[in-house]
This record gives sequence, C-alpha cells and structure tokens, in this order.
Amino acid sequence: MKTIKIAIQKSGRLNEKSVELLKNCGLNFENYKSSLISKVTNFPLEILFLRDDDIPEYVQDGIADLGIVGENVIAETKVSTHTLQKLGFGKCTLKIAVKKDELISDIAELENKTIATSYPIILQDYLDKNNIKANIRTISGSVEIGPGLGLSDAICDIVSTGATLKSNGLVPFADVLSSEAVLITKNTNESSHLIEELLQRIQSVLRAKNTKYVVLNTHQGNLEKIVDLLPGVKSPTIVPLHEPGWLAVHSVIQESDFWPKINSLRKAGAEGIVVMPIEKIIL
Repeated sequence: MKTIKIAIQKSGRLNEKSVELLKNCGLNFENYKSSLISKVTNFPLEILFLRDDDIPEYVQDGIADLGIVGENVIAETKVSTHTLQKLGFGKCTLKIAVKKDELISDIAELENKTIATSYPIILQDYLDKNNIKANIRTISGSVEIGPGLGLSDAICDIVSTGATLKSNGLVPFADVLSSEAVLITKNTNESSHLIEELLQRIQSVLRAKNTKYVVLNTHQGNLEKIVDLLPGVKSPTIVPLHEPGWLAVHSVIQESDFWPKINSLRKAGAEGIVVMPIEKIIL
C-alpha cells in the first residue's frame, strides 16, 4: 500500500501543536526526538521531523506530500506550494520594532535606517511596497538585541506576546505580516485519496475545536426563539421531555461567540444548559 509523508517541525513552537493535531486525528505514532522519521501504525503515513525552514522545499520537491509550517516561513523561502488548510495555531505577527525612546511616527522615517531581521526577503518586499530604502542587516537569532548593541536602528521579527520586545526596551511600530500554521502540499491539482482522507480528519478536529455541544431544556412556547439562536451543524435536534410541554434541544455553539449566545439563550427561556466538548465533527 502506498504511504504518504508529512513534514512537521522537529523542535520549536509548532512541534507540540502539530503532534497534538495529528494524534487528535486518531494517528498512532511515537514522537521521536532523536529520529527524523516516525511511522504511523494505523494509517499509511510517515512523519518527517525537520527544521521549519526545510519543510516548504521538501514539499515543493515532492519528498514530502504534506507539510505543517508557518506562513512566515513560506513567504521567506518563496517556494511553490499550495495551502490546503489554515490550522489555527502558531499565530504571530512579523513586526518592525524600535527603541521605546525613538520618536518615529511614520514608516517613511525608516528611510536609510538599518533594520536587523531574520526575514530579509519578507522585509525587503515590505519596504519595496512602501517605497522605502533601508539597510537590512540579516541576523540568524537574537534579533531583538540589535538596537541595544548599536547594530541597527530597528528590528523586524516575529512577535507573539510582545514580552521579548518589552524586556529589550523595544516597542512594535509597524505590522509586516500576519502568520499562522498551515497545511501545505505540492503546487499541483493532483491529490491522492490518502491526502484527502487525512485532510478530512484534520478538518473534523478543527471544526470540533471551535465548537461546543449544547443540551438545554425549554418550554414549547419558547422553541422558535431558541431555534433561531441555535442553527446547529444543520439544524437543532428536538426531543420531547416526560413533562408535557417541555423539550430538550441539542445543538452546537461556536466558541467565538459562546458566552453572548448562552446569555441570549437564557433570556429566550433556556434552562438546565449543559455544555460539552466535541471531539470531531465530520460533514
């Protein structure tokens, strides 16, 4: 039987979430720290553990059928791949930051400044789009110390919480690129049934992660208002209760508007609301 390969980060901020996602898809494998390959025992899949910078090229060259990598890495490597699915984790923003005592109020003031970064290609594209000529100093790590050491006037780096910038006396100044982890494949219209099946599993996990299962009781007179608030996957399930005139309503709620929806349901006459996590939603 044909086996497909997926490349994920060997270590770093995307490794743990990538492994968690694949295991939530029902895949059994060992997360080896000392090996580059792990075989899935219950699905024809091999997992390649690579440096994140190598993942897009492995997918482009067909060595790996799929990859999980940050959009920032794809933009920096400029390889030809196709995004199958945004994964909702590893979210961050590539920002330009300056020392907090710098009086810069417009990106045009970056003209002729020196900017330290690990993302020279993305930064150059950003500067070109804004008609700014600046000096780019490429640094492989610890970019945030550049201004303090006099290596640069500003930096361009990945920011998640902003704590590292603050600890180095820097403040974010301009957003260059928003990024999150994505599932990629080779830039082709061809796709195997195994890729389609794995994608379906991943999408079912992502749908479940963003929703909650809700069961509530309500009087029949309130049913129309309740149903208007609960579209469900297709439509709510209505079950009569033993007590005459009362119904149990089963449905799902999006995590993004969970509490406003719950409050609206209570005002509409919902009682005994029970909320449960969902493992998977398959359409």
